[in-house]
Amino acid sequence: MRSAPGAGCLLLCLLLAIVRAQAGGEVKPRPPLCQQSPTKVSCRAAGLHSFPEDLPRGVKHLELSHNLLQNLSESRLPALGQLEHLDLRSNRLVAISGPALARLPQLHSLLLGSNSLHHNYRDNAVAFSALRGIEVLDLSDNGLESHMVGGFLGSLAALRVLHLPGNRLSQLPAGIFQGSPRLRELDLSNNYIMDIEEGALEALRELAVLSLALNSLHCLSSFSLRQLQVLNLSHNALELFGWEEGQGPYLLQVLDLSHNRLLSFPQLPAAHHLMHLNLSHNTISSLDPSSHRPAQFVLLYEEMASFNASLGTAASLTHLAELDLSYNCLQLLPLLFFRAMHSLFTLSVAMNCLQDITMELLARDGGEDRNGTATWQEDTVLSVRSMDLHGNAIRTLPRWFFDALPQLEAIDLGSNSLQPCGGDMGGTSAGGSLGAEPCTAFHNIPHLQHLSLRRNSLTQLLPHTFIRTPLLSLDLSENRGLAVPRAALEGLEHSLQQLWLRGNHMDNSRAEIPCLDELRVLDLSGNRLSLLPKGLFCSPLQTLDVSNNELPALPEQALVGWTRSLQALCLAGNPFHCCGLGWLDVLQAAAVQLPDLHRAHCTHHSITNRTALLSSRPPWPCPQPWDGSSLLLLAALLGVLLCMGCGVCRLRGRGVGVLQPQPQTERAAEGEAAHSDTKV
Repeated sequence: MRSAPGAGCLLLCLLLAIVRAQAGGEVKPRPPLCQQSPTKVSCRAAGLHSFPEDLPRGVKHLELSHNLLQNLSESRLPALGQLEHLDLRSNRLVAISGPALARLPQLHSLLLGSNSLHHNYRDNAVAFSALRGIEVLDLSDNGLESHMVGGFLGSLAALRVLHLPGNRLSQLPAGIFQGSPRLRELDLSNNYIMDIEEGALEALRELAVLSLALNSLHCLSSFSLRQLQVLNLSHNALELFGWEEGQGPYLLQVLDLSHNRLLSFPQLPAAHHLMHLNLSHNTISSLDPSSHRPAQFVLLYEEMASFNASLGTAASLTHLAELDLSYNCLQLLPLLFFRAMHSLFTLSVAMNCLQDITMELLARDGGEDRNGTATWQEDTVLSVRSMDLHGNAIRTLPRWFFDALPQLEAIDLGSNSLQPCGGDMGGTSAGGSLGAEPCTAFHNIPHLQHLSLRRNSLTQLLPHTFIRTPLLSLDLSENRGLAVPRAALEGLEHSLQQLWLRGNHMDNSRAEIPCLDELRVLDLSGNRLSLLPKGLFCSPLQTLDVSNNELPALPEQALVGWTRSLQALCLAGNPFHCCGLGWLDVLQAAAVQLPDLHRAHCTHHSITNRTALLSSRPPWPCPQPWDGSSLLLLAALLGVLLCMGCGVCRLRGRGVGVLQPQPQTERAAEGEAAHSDTKV
């Protein structure tokens, strides 16, 4: 059977259409692998095995990081005479040729981190001699060892910034940086350096920033880099640190000695400009060399015998603005030690073993009040404005503590054992009566704005605890069973802006908060509240957290005012009623953010206490509210039923049944029929 002539034409047209579609798919342009501008090209993570082609001749900044390049040779490197910055980090480079680098005469910054240049390191080091004008060089994470580094740096006289972290350096031999005398920033962190030979760093007369963090240094007894401004020695094993006294002042401004094994306050030169000193995470047991309370130190080195002048060292820290002594072993805090630090702004002694705040040496020369108690002298007040004492075992702060810190604005006393005094006790520290628990007075502190008393096992705040102290923020969280009577916060009505009461397991009777007309942030999470304190309804809250309580709903009278100011509300973990979510409609209409709405649930009590996500709005039937007409109709119906019931009762009382008796003729007929049935 022969096919129709039109069928062949149709088939041919279809084949041509398919071929054209395939051809069109082949010539469809691919998305560009690089982002280009006239002077900058970025081919980051483009899967390249070689340099991209057709680069603009005027490109100055080229990024090729996170690719697959293995060799940097002349044949694979296009002419880039204007290139100033080249980023080749995180490739697979093992070989670099000198002629290739010579084609980059304007190159000032070369980033080669996270490659494998330790392979063929001799040839690679020779190639670096072509980098005459290089100023910034990154050789981090290249597997380089101590004896390899000097070859790379031998001819880089213009080098200013050098990064060598993450290599395998175990020591710094003398002359290692001799070929780069103009270094200003040097990063040697995260190596295995245990020894710095004399002469390794002394040639770097312009060095200002040095990082030796994350190494294995045990002792630095005569550090002599006087021009240094920033020194990071954190995360080593230093037991001894000292400076070489001599000619000329030290310019050091930032010193980080954290995460070491220092036993005492380090010796520092008298002439310096130190502003930031970090001594956290050490084993410092005492600040006062004359104190015999801590255990005697075991001197592992003879040189340590000369490092007992810490008090004199502290007296020279006149420019120090920030001192971190957290995570040490201090048992006493002699405020006399900080007396000469006239610029000290921030002091942290958190996470130590502090039990007492003492004057010690000052008490010998200081005055006494009428009771014979040592008092703080006005000419020795401290300039500290922010203090962190959390994580200690302090039971009370002496009466003169806040007198010694007249400019104090913020103090963190969390995780201690403090009990606040009431404002009516006149500042006593014995609880107001003989044998009472010692307490600390937090009233009449004129500049204190931020106070944290979280985790202090507080159970009761007394009236006027913070009166005449202009607190802006107050943290009373995680004091299980805390009671806050209305009078406790009196005096903060016009100042307090942030209040944290989370995790206290407070019920309605233990949270009587007054009207705080400046309160913006309130955290009531982790309590047992079924009602919110009415005193809060006048507060212009912006952030409110009521999660993990026992609230069936939010008060509508509060929403009227809060929707004008409220921006965010956390509410998950409450037993809300599914049939009373009008308050939720009000919040959503006011565009209040509900970040945990997806975790909040409600309970439908009319359907065997079924629960559902608050955000899903389950379509379960809810009882309709009774209005006035419905009540009248129900009353009328009940009246009719009552009248009918009374009528039935009267009929039964007269012996009249509800069913009518059958007529006598019908009963006789039935009797006859029955009688006739028995006849034989």
